[in-house]
Amino acid sequence: MAIKEKNILNRLYFIAACMFVFAVAVLAKLVNIQFVEGEEYRKKAQERVFRTFDIPANRGNLYDSKGNLLATSVPKYDIRFDALTVTDKDFREYVKPLCESLSKEFGKPVSYYDKIIRTARANKNRYLLIRRGLGYSQYMRVKDFPLFRFGANRGGFIVEQRTVREHPIGKIAERTVGYERRDDQGYYTRVGLEGAYGPFLRGKEGKRKKQKIAKNQWKPIGDANEVEPQDGYDVISTIDVNIQDIAHHALLAQLEKFEAEHGTVVVMETKTGEIKAISNLGRTKSGKYYEKLNYAVGESHEPGSTFKLMTMVAALEDRKIDSSYVIDTENGRVRFYDRIVKDSKWGGYGKISAARAFEVSSNTAFAKMINENYKEDPRKFVDRLINMGLADPLGVSIKGEGVPKIPYPGDSNWYGTTLPWMAHGYGVAITPLQTLAFYNAIANDGEMVKPRFIKEVRTWDKTRERFDKEVINPTICSKKTAQIVQEMMRNVVRRGTADNINTGNFQIAGKTGTCWGNYGKDKEREYISSFAGYFPADKPIFSCIVVIHKPNKEKGYYGNEVAGPVFKAIATKIYNDIPVIDEVPYQVVESKPVINSYDTYYEKAQKYKTIMPNVKNMPAMDVISLLENMGLKVEVKGSGIVKKQSIEPGTKVKINQTVKLELS
Repeated sequence: MAIKEKNILNRLYFIAACMFVFAVAVLAKLVNIQFVEGEEYRKKAQERVFRTFDIPANRGNLYDSKGNLLATSVPKYDIRFDALTVTDKDFREYVKPLCESLSKEFGKPVSYYDKIIRTARANKNRYLLIRRGLGYSQYMRVKDFPLFRFGANRGGFIVEQRTVREHPIGKIAERTVGYERRDDQGYYTRVGLEGAYGPFLRGKEGKRKKQKIAKNQWKPIGDANEVEPQDGYDVISTIDVNIQDIAHHALLAQLEKFEAEHGTVVVMETKTGEIKAISNLGRTKSGKYYEKLNYAVGESHEPGSTFKLMTMVAALEDRKIDSSYVIDTENGRVRFYDRIVKDSKWGGYGKISAARAFEVSSNTAFAKMINENYKEDPRKFVDRLINMGLADPLGVSIKGEGVPKIPYPGDSNWYGTTLPWMAHGYGVAITPLQTLAFYNAIANDGEMVKPRFIKEVRTWDKTRERFDKEVINPTICSKKTAQIVQEMMRNVVRRGTADNINTGNFQIAGKTGTCWGNYGKDKEREYISSFAGYFPADKPIFSCIVVIHKPNKEKGYYGNEVAGPVFKAIATKIYNDIPVIDEVPYQVVESKPVINSYDTYYEKAQKYKTIMPNVKNMPAMDVISLLENMGLKVEVKGSGIVKKQSIEPGTKVKINQTVKLELS
């Protein structure tokens, strides 16, 4: 019996010990949860119920150079209703006037709002959508509606603000204006000016705490933000919306006329490098055109004959030729190894000077000229192109600039035909903006400036950062060389390939380009038509390039007929808007009779205030001024000088008294 009781006690002790150990373990776990892991668990619990959300800041405005809006952030408000937080008393009293106000504001029946609000209350819906996308003034009206005016806690009023980016000028320059988007991982996609200057425009995000409610929805806590967002800075671009409009519609009309695949236009201020307009239009499957890609900045392609300017400058600078250098174009067909260079004119141009070859855009002349002078040392020609900056991107602020391609002797893609083909714009690749920068440098007598899209960054009335003219290369060539090719470009329009765009009001200087794309055996020919230049030719203010890809060959494809008219239309409209100031030298001529007349007038004006003066033999203009200043009414008969006056000299006169004068 004693042994049995002892066994029972041992078991009890064992059970008690186990319970004690278990209790100690539970206590240890509770202590660990409370003081060690507790913060983490509390944080997880909080995150499941409460979370802090980012509030996007209002982006700064993007303006053109004259203060016109290109892009602006417009606040939009989504209105929701917490049907559970409202007391029964308030709900009964205010639900009907609330529905009436909503009906009047948004045009739906009172019964509609009464039904959805009562259903939401019955279903304990704490996040009922009332209306999306309200403007600020409409939001302020709704905020003051019955029940809503009590705010979030008593009135169940929930407002969520977001911003929408709007472009006041619509689709014009849409790609240039661009956008900036951020994905869930925080990576940005940047396009155009919005993307390039996003760090200035985007501002700083705010913070707002929300509570998780049914169906994974998050309801804002209270009316205020934890951290208020800070608006971004305003950016003043170089774009001129008037010039942009001109360029856009001139390009669009020509693309539609020639049923081209895509095209681009850039207008730049010559001295400063400010881009005043940039239009990029691509065709859709339906035949419409829109700002598809930024071809001007991003598309490197063979330029064709517009590259002959670079070739000419290189040869002149190296003193291989002068403008009178004579080349035999033979019959317009010249063979280099297994390939033939052809002129557009059947039979060629015979023997012509280098200057004339430029005017008529002879491919054979340029191929022979460069091959004859550089075939023993082709590196010298390519080095000259490189030294002029043609192998390097411009480094513009807009993302996605195309990389130039200039073959170099010894490269795997250098062949015996490469040098003569480079001479007339094949085998090389360059973007329209890079081509324009070179032409602009020639207009500046050799100074190459960097194309700029922005003038300054502002906040309210304070300038945060200013962007001034930036010189890439002060002398891409000598001033003498620049002046020689300037004359050649004027002659292209006067009597060369672009004589069809010559205008009598002002001079245009430039070069046509017609590039044969998709070349090779059994391939359908496609063309790139272009014109690059500047105006007015004598005192350049603007440079411009027009490039149109794949026009309908049956309607035309030469640079002078496809791209040239776009340049002319733009240049003419812009030139007509340029204020013309003629300075006329001013020479002071003293006239003794005039001086005497003035002295007489001045003396009488000082002396006579209420007494009628003797005005006989005085000019009518002086007399009228004198008498009206005395308060008299003057009636005049005749013209010239005063012969008779109705009130005798020395007579006292009154205000508004009439005096009659006879003149002869």
